[in-house]
Amino acid sequence: MVSSKEAAGGTGLIFNMKISSVGPGRVTGQDIVFEPNGMDLAVKLHYIRAIYYFNSQAFEGLTIRKVKEPMFTWFNRFYMTCGRFRRSESGRPYIKCNDCGVRFIEGQSEKSLDEWLDMKKGDNSDIEKFLVSDKIIGPELAFSPLVFLQFTRFKCGGMAVGLSWAHVLGDAFSVAEFMNMLGKVMAGYEPPKPLNLAQSLTKTQYSQSPTKGLDDPLSVKRVDPVGDNWITVNKCKMEKFSFHVTSTQLSQIQSKMSAKIDTFETLCAIIWLSVAKVRIGLSEPKFVTICKKGTRKNKVNGILSNSQMISIVKTDSDFSVVDANPSELAYLIKNGGGADEQKKVEEAMEREHGVADFVVYGANLTFVNLEDANFYGFESKGQKPMSFSCYIDGVGDEGCVLVLPGGPKDDDSGRILTITLPENEVIEVKSELKRGWSLL
Repeated sequence: MVSSKEAAGGTGLIFNMKISSVGPGRVTGQDIVFEPNGMDLAVKLHYIRAIYYFNSQAFEGLTIRKVKEPMFTWFNRFYMTCGRFRRSESGRPYIKCNDCGVRFIEGQSEKSLDEWLDMKKGDNSDIEKFLVSDKIIGPELAFSPLVFLQFTRFKCGGMAVGLSWAHVLGDAFSVAEFMNMLGKVMAGYEPPKPLNLAQSLTKTQYSQSPTKGLDDPLSVKRVDPVGDNWITVNKCKMEKFSFHVTSTQLSQIQSKMSAKIDTFETLCAIIWLSVAKVRIGLSEPKFVTICKKGTRKNKVNGILSNSQMISIVKTDSDFSVVDANPSELAYLIKNGGGADEQKKVEEAMEREHGVADFVVYGANLTFVNLEDANFYGFESKGQKPMSFSCYIDGVGDEGCVLVLPGGPKDDDSGRILTITLPENEVIEVKSELKRGWSLL
């Protein structure tokens, strides 16, 4: 166990940090492997960072030992998250389920929960990076955990639970299921027995050469090989910001639309328009990627999967996004999306034996609909999170927008938007959202 007094970039916001590991309570077995499919590997350069904020009642009287104890049972179910990546002879990555565990970080903050939540509003939202690990997979695959959990106790007794999740394991809907199961196990629930994941590395047996002459799907961007250091290399510095759109603000925005438009499409339209105004000219985004909850089930593990739908919304060549009515853009998003490209992405990865490096989020300006993700289903002692934040690391240069529920009852609580864009665009996009829509 490692203890450090220096954290939060030397600011003293987080101190007394300790690092340990937690894994399954029983031995998984020998030679158990889990082989990610093509879609999983296509998002391997992305990471989901999630932070749950709980009031003091949620963890009152619970020591770190008491918090850890149910995790041994939890990881009996999700033992693939405790493994480490290896490469087959062909170079294709797979997970060796060797029970090495996830990293468990504990820390304390000199701030109260209310003080912290006030600090992160507006331009201070970047302080959330101190509540969740920023580690990536690599450069040594065999020693890189796939999951990091950070429990930070505030001086008021409140708790922040930060999850760093390698996207190769599953999408944000899988994250919600994963954490919700932890809450159930903490309450005494016995999870189902783990499914048998023992398998041979069948996909490594391909002997044909990669198929030439086929274009990659529009929803992904091929990047230069990253080797065993799994993170996107951007051409420019990326910056994220987050803000709450209240139900009242949503009603006011939707009243300006010429037709009744759903919340997600409404928010995407005004952000698409705002970004286009900042990028007016050759870089105006003529098409965007839409990600939303999929209907496919992963037959291997039942819960953890990258099964969200990915589609492209394209405008005509002579269509001007900058001059468009927001209702037009919202209509395009709602009705103009093509077929789910997930199968095409998988095929593109399989043509490369699973060793190609792609970016999905930020390959184009990307909108991710997480309104239906049950993030507030993670409870402790019957208490739901007071607040929830989520962002994606490894976003490509075109940027990414997450639309999250504003609270347990999203219809009443509005939406949380987390936007990642090139640093030099952020101020101007914020100005557009303030001037045109009275946001931020």
